[in-house]
Amino acid sequence: MAKKVVTDLDLNDKKVLVRVDFNVPMKDGKITNDNRIVAALPTIQYILEQNGKAILFSHLGKVKTEEDKADKSLRPVAERLSELLGKEVKFVPVTRGPELEGAINEMKDGDVILFENTRFEDIDGKKESKNDPELGKYWASLGDVFVNDAFGTAHRAHASNVGIASNLESAAGFLMEKEIKFIGGVVDNPERPLVAILGGAKVSDKIGVIENLIEKADKLLIGGGMAYTFFKAQGKEVGISLLEKDKIDLAKSLLEKAGDKLVLPIDNVVSHEFSNDAPFHTVDSNHIPADEEGLDIGPATVELFTKELQGAKTVVWNGPMGVFEMSNFAKGTIGVCEAIANLDGATTIIGGGDSAAAAMDLGYADKFTHISTGGGASLEYLEGKKLPGVESISDK
Repeated sequence: MAKKVVTDLDLNDKKVLVRVDFNVPMKDGKITNDNRIVAALPTIQYILEQNGKAILFSHLGKVKTEEDKADKSLRPVAERLSELLGKEVKFVPVTRGPELEGAINEMKDGDVILFENTRFEDIDGKKESKNDPELGKYWASLGDVFVNDAFGTAHRAHASNVGIASNLESAAGFLMEKEIKFIGGVVDNPERPLVAILGGAKVSDKIGVIENLIEKADKLLIGGGMAYTFFKAQGKEVGISLLEKDKIDLAKSLLEKAGDKLVLPIDNVVSHEFSNDAPFHTVDSNHIPADEEGLDIGPATVELFTKELQGAKTVVWNGPMGVFEMSNFAKGTIGVCEAIANLDGATTIIGGGDSAAAAMDLGYADKFTHISTGGGASLEYLEGKKLPGVESISDK
């Protein structure tokens, strides 16, 4: 069933509650990356163009004690948003009560307020994170309609998404709509061939995704630390590489199930120690030395993966191919990123997290069709799970 989007709502003269994802990295009270704020602008601007009153709220980090509040306020975000929108964003330093209600009642059409971190409600009994029904009902009472534009929290049922949506007509914002279209599309109805590239450290983090994509994808390319558990399942020597011993049998059954759909690295960059300063060299996957560990895929694997990508119509990538934070072991991730970025006529999607960071760091962000804003949420979506934050949005 299709979900309502913000363009389906009448926003004129309405108090529009907007759950945004302003969970931005901060250092010494300063925002170090404002991508998530920028990503929310189209939805906010649309609401203002329609003469709505935008009441924004978000979480920021984890808040468990009163002390945690000190560096978790959204005030700096309100200031940055004011600059980006070119108009005043009034910050209300509370999550409920007369001050917030008064600020909302004084709003005129086209005004914007941002109220305080929703997780401040977690100090006394996790009301936000446990979807306290009273809190959801209270927040819903502050507005006329609800727009959920926070895909990053869509895999969690919180008072600020599911709680409000249970009490008010709701719709997806433009960012959420894009995520449903692209990440949901990979799972529900991809244009084929569909090639999935999965990396990252552990098989255990991606079991559900691998199992679901073995059914859906035409090819599944595996890199990163998790490849060594698959090698071990094939009876290969993996030296001192990252290995999940308790997942070897699972890797074996996945290999059997996938057949030639699943493609593993054919060479690896190895070293005696986990350090960018240690000497390193490239070896064939059948000849990993017993006293060394694999830290990246090798150049022949980059070539192989590039070849497997040719002709793909849909590509989804989640997880780096090696320890890409260290420059000597970033070449595999860079190579795969370039190969995907240079594909012609394919819908290319990055499922958040480290892969998204890599693409942005390398300057390839605009070469991808879609970069997901939610690492955890996109993984669960790719597993084929229903996301509470998406499910709770009103149907068309």
